[in-house]
Amino acid sequence: MPAPAYTMTIGGQVVDTTDDPRTSTVVTLTVALALGTPADSFSLTVGEVGTWRPRRTDAATIALGYAGDPHPPTPVVTGTVDTVESGLTTMRVIGYSGSTALLHPPVEQTYEDKTAGAIVRDLASQAGVTVDTVADGPQFPAYVVDGRRGVYYHMQDLAALIGYDLYLTPAGTLVFAPFTGGRTVHVLEYARHLLALEVWRLPPAASQVEAWGESPAGSRGIEAWAGLTKDFSGAMGRAGSGARLLLERPALRTPALARAAAAATLAGIQRAAVRGTLCTYGQPQIGLGDAILLRGLPDASLNGRYQVGAVTHRITKHDGFTTTVAFHAIAG
Repeated sequence: MPAPAYTMTIGGQVVDTTDDPRTSTVVTLTVALALGTPADSFSLTVGEVGTWRPRRTDAATIALGYAGDPHPPTPVVTGTVDTVESGLTTMRVIGYSGSTALLHPPVEQTYEDKTAGAIVRDLASQAGVTVDTVADGPQFPAYVVDGRRGVYYHMQDLAALIGYDLYLTPAGTLVFAPFTGGRTVHVLEYARHLLALEVWRLPPAASQVEAWGESPAGSRGIEAWAGLTKDFSGAMGRAGSGARLLLERPALRTPALARAAAAATLAGIQRAAVRGTLCTYGQPQIGLGDAILLRGLPDASLNGRYQVGAVTHRITKHDGFTTTVAFHAIAG
């Protein structure tokens, strides 16, 4: 296996581009990416050699690869330094992706007759985050964003409500879109790529979801404002059959929105019924928005395609370059 190679630029300075980590001052390097987390992270432990001293808020980019590869290292994360911990022999640097910009700005706004994508684009603009891909999705007659939480959490609520993924690309740009099979499908075969594998198959929490809008909109029309009602039938949606889960959200003011939310919630339950983690040799090309295809497993029922839910790339002097992937089933 070729030696790992990496390029780190922090605070405008190229920290390390060596092709052989054994001669590098970097002791460990970890990049953690995940769906449903406020910010991806990176950390590195560096020997206290030389005069380089990163500072908080320094811009950082990290790319990973292998020595001798004709292709340059693959970018895996863009962000800023958050913490610098200095010791006698080593220094630890911790940073987060650009999604931290979505955690702080207090936004208080009511959107009327806007698609989910239009809401997300406006919130990203107010936070100063560049958009990569934002699908429009369904239209909301009214959607309220309050200043008690950062806009990331409002985006996350919208994503969960309609079944979209929310994450940042390695370049630090925002994606808000449904998962449609994987931007890239990475084939991982037993006895060839896999160093470790664990899979959990759990009974689904429910097989039917009923979504209710807390509003009389269905009987009075979408122009009616939210209020108490005894009749929710006009703003109710159902997906599946059998054991039932109830979902109530004020934003579901039309039957179409309620049906979309019910289907998205049921799909989320189905995805969570099969989950797992695997470890493979370092594969920096595996990222959020991708899928994996497992092949040749002794338990043939586990072979198939899964969605990538989280990725951790790690380089150490002892273990070399490994990639750990958390994955889950693809609904439908």
